[in-house]
Amino acid sequence: MTRATLLRNGLIVDGDNRPARRGDVLLAGERIVALAAPGQIAPEVMAQFGQAFDEIDCSGKVIAPGFIDVHTHDDGAVLDAPAMLPKLSQGVTTVVVGNCGLSLVPLVTQEPVAPLALLGRQQFRFPGMAGYAQAVDAARPSVNVAALVGHTTLRMHHMAHLDRPAQADELAAMVKDLEEAMAAGALGLSSGVFYQEAYAADQAELTALACAAARSGGIYATHIRDELAGILPALQEAALTARQAGLPLVLSHHKCAGPANWGRTRETLPLIEQLAREQDIGMDVYPYTAGSTVLREDLVDGVIDILITGSQPHPELAGRYLADIARVWELTQQEACRRLMPGGACYFQMREDDVERVIAHPLSMIGSDGLPHDERPHPRLWGTFPRVLACYWREKGLLPLEQAVHKMTGLSARRFKLDQRGLLKPGFYADVLVFDPARVRDLATFENPIQFSAGIERVWVNGVLSYTEDGRATGARAGRFVRRAVSS
Repeated sequence: MTRATLLRNGLIVDGDNRPARRGDVLLAGERIVALAAPGQIAPEVMAQFGQAFDEIDCSGKVIAPGFIDVHTHDDGAVLDAPAMLPKLSQGVTTVVVGNCGLSLVPLVTQEPVAPLALLGRQQFRFPGMAGYAQAVDAARPSVNVAALVGHTTLRMHHMAHLDRPAQADELAAMVKDLEEAMAAGALGLSSGVFYQEAYAADQAELTALACAAARSGGIYATHIRDELAGILPALQEAALTARQAGLPLVLSHHKCAGPANWGRTRETLPLIEQLAREQDIGMDVYPYTAGSTVLREDLVDGVIDILITGSQPHPELAGRYLADIARVWELTQQEACRRLMPGGACYFQMREDDVERVIAHPLSMIGSDGLPHDERPHPRLWGTFPRVLACYWREKGLLPLEQAVHKMTGLSARRFKLDQRGLLKPGFYADVLVFDPARVRDLATFENPIQFSAGIERVWVNGVLSYTEDGRATGARAGRFVRRAVSS
């Protein structure tokens, strides 16, 4: 007899942005079996399980779908560190990998270079998505994994020279790899034309690949070409690519970066709304004023704070600010940056009011954009989702609880075509979270970024209890590779 779990008398926030309600949730096997008002699950349903069920009193707690992290770089981490504690401990039950044009598939190399090295250095061994999917299932990570195919990875696999658009034969080879990945269940295409390795790609190259993803019902997620002064034309370029290909667009980690750009969400968000009236557009956002990426001299302006997260030639300087390092070395910040490269950094390049506008916008979802291979990662790797609840729901009142959860669950599943996930609904997979609304809080900081959050009490992945706040990871790892939903 299948053993069941009854979550009793919790506040059900179902992920669909409907009003919260008190009730019970019954889980059995890998599915949600029933939801009802307290004590109202039908006796004949309960009778199926006899005495083979566990009962958990959730009074004063929220029962919600497991969070979906739509913007990660966990491609290698789910294989290297399948316990996935940075995500599981936040209540995340599914991660979307392959963002910003960076994916493990389809490049095979033992020496990945920046920016691909953001994904780690050990797992570039998959010529196709089918092999990556098999490796994920074999590793049994504690979270589900859904994957995009990275445009930069396709370029680095097929092009010897990246300072120009793809030639016809190169583009045909990239399209073939993408089509094979889509057939194996990939969600779609991602690009990162912000990075030098993809910057030379022209509209024709991007549209041809987006069309290949569209033919299989995929999506297009993009780290746009410019998040600084040129952000408006960069948004237009991304929208044009998706519109010409006829597929949904997701704007990655939407932000207005750099002091000269602060406040410009008053321009970018109306533009996105205008474009969304003509095509399917969403965006993701992380709840911090600092981003994190590779060390880049062009991002060093002498104004913003820059925290070094790692340096290959000077690993001992991780956790130090670039301005302090430059002062000790008696160099300019740009010169110090060059000496530290290759490496990574947190760039404090946003302003809080812009972040708040994007988080509150109805088209936005939450994604961490965490970098699990950094020596001292941005705290978003461990704290993004509890931070949304603690800061933007409970403390600032920027979002109702139901909308905050929706942005981390149901909306995310719908945009990324994750079938039967993201909602508390009978028949859906039992990716379920119980948290304490009074205590939930991120504890990760820039000074101490590797910290468990508070108030995430229990997490089930595919019906398996995988995390408890008092005992941490249970040792059970029930995640799997999740393929794109196929429309009938």
